[in-house]
Amino acid sequence: MSTFPAERTVIVTGAVSPRGIGRATAELLASQGWHVGIIDLDEGDCKALAAELASKHDVQAFGAAADVSAELQVRTAIDQIEANLPQIVALANIAGVSSSDPYLELTSAEWHRVININLNGVHYVTRRAAESMVRSGVGRIVSLSSVSAQRGGGTFSKTPYSVAKAGVIGLTRALARELGPYDITVNAISPGPIDTDIMGGTLSEERKAELAEDLLVNRVGSTHDVATAISFLVGEDASFISGQTLNVDGGLYMH
Repeated sequence: MSTFPAERTVIVTGAVSPRGIGRATAELLASQGWHVGIIDLDEGDCKALAAELASKHDVQAFGAAADVSAELQVRTAIDQIEANLPQIVALANIAGVSSSDPYLELTSAEWHRVININLNGVHYVTRRAAESMVRSGVGRIVSLSSVSAQRGGGTFSKTPYSVAKAGVIGLTRALARELGPYDITVNAISPGPIDTDIMGGTLSEERKAELAEDLLVNRVGSTHDVATAISFLVGEDASFISGQTLNVDGGLYMH
């Protein structure tokens, strides 16, 4: 079992949105001593968040802009992160988009937009990060799926979103098998209803109560709930967990 280096970096995609899971994850991991590489769309926002994390948590941080659906941009961004931060040990694939178009109104452009960001993007980022992890002989990869993948929708986002998130689970299992010999674990997290803007904007108290009626707990989830699960799976002690999908969903989906 490979041990973590004393100085370790996590890459977090989709980290900039103030109310997003990516931001909560970057904040939590920085508070735990991880150096943080940030990938999001806007260069200025990435740099600003990196400066904030470095100042607040006394870690190193570096922001690099990339559209995750553009492979060359992704590779360039991770090259920059690797050149500026300590060893890349972990990756949290969080960048994603929602899509509420009904299937019979779905355009080809919308289908490809969602698949390209939510599935191909996870592949592009993971493929480049895995190269570095294989060289160093240790790694943790965690990608966001969704309960929508397991239930066939039934959430704010519909078909292409569910398909992409189901693809993330298949990708996670296949990569866990292929990358395991290099001491790299690969897992997915499947959130249920979380109070973020991807649910169609800030949730009203009424909408939160309505969503909670389907759960086994009496509230919708917070970004911190998901971030703590990611923190566990990218940790050194989670080395015997791979190929799994952890539902952080308040009991919405049990199988």
